[in-house]
Amino acid sequence: MTRGAAPAFETLFDPAFLDRVQALSLRIAAAQKGGRLADQRTAARGQGSDFADFKPYVAGDDLRAIDWNIYSRLGKAFVRVFEERQDLPVYLLLDVSRSMFVEHPPRIVPAMQVVVALAAIALGQHDAVSLLTIADDMTTVLRSVSGKGALVRVARTLADQAPAGRSALAGALTRLAAMRLRRGLVVVVSDFFDDDGVDGVTRALEALPHRVLLVQMTRAQDADPALLPDLSGELVIDDGEQAEGVAVSVTPELLDRYRAAYRAFADALADCAARIDATLIRVDADGDVVDQLAPVLAGGGVRL
Repeated sequence: MTRGAAPAFETLFDPAFLDRVQALSLRIAAAQKGGRLADQRTAARGQGSDFADFKPYVAGDDLRAIDWNIYSRLGKAFVRVFEERQDLPVYLLLDVSRSMFVEHPPRIVPAMQVVVALAAIALGQHDAVSLLTIADDMTTVLRSVSGKGALVRVARTLADQAPAGRSALAGALTRLAAMRLRRGLVVVVSDFFDDDGVDGVTRALEALPHRVLLVQMTRAQDADPALLPDLSGELVIDDGEQAEGVAVSVTPELLDRYRAAYRAFADALADCAARIDATLIRVDADGDVVDQLAPVLAGGGVRL
């Protein structure tokens, strides 16, 4: 197999692609209080334009919030309380391990398009976006940027990425869970093939104190390698992460065992998403990214 590279900035910051993304949105049930005023609903009551409720007037309340119609009917003062909307911290975690750069074309290209699409959605909603890369280690490459203009920085940062070692997704997620970050939305874009196995990844996901969106980058041959041409006999397979490749003797029995193992892997990831009330989107790296995101993120967005 050949090793690919990250897409060029012009590929990621493509006006036609970004125009299609505008119909998508990311919403959660309630953002954590303590952020900037923005678009996400919170449990906070105070500033805002969305009426939430009435409460009895107490000394110190804003006199301008008194509903004089109620006062004239009941002889009691009530003030209008508004829902306060704030920003959502969005932590975008991209797998840049070497396995994401193997194949032609490499699945890192559509994976980065997914990240750009989600960053564009979040920045357009006035949310705060952080970009982290995962391979041997986790690196924060952009910290809490906001505003639509920041999308250029996201795209340029992605275009500068290179294969960065073996996949250590479980360890990175464990580190993220221990960081004292404002609770928000964690988006993991990966093939989820990890040295610790799917059990280690799911345990780490379950420990996250954030809402979670998982985007699994797939190809048809992941589930059935018999779809690959010339897959027979004695081979050395380059998975991108073993220095000398993996020597295998391809037999029908081996392929059957692999298919069963992949089904177990895919089921475990889906079961984990269900347990932690996360959303799992499986994106075929050979398909159109926006078309595959749209069923989940169009029409008001997924209610995370």
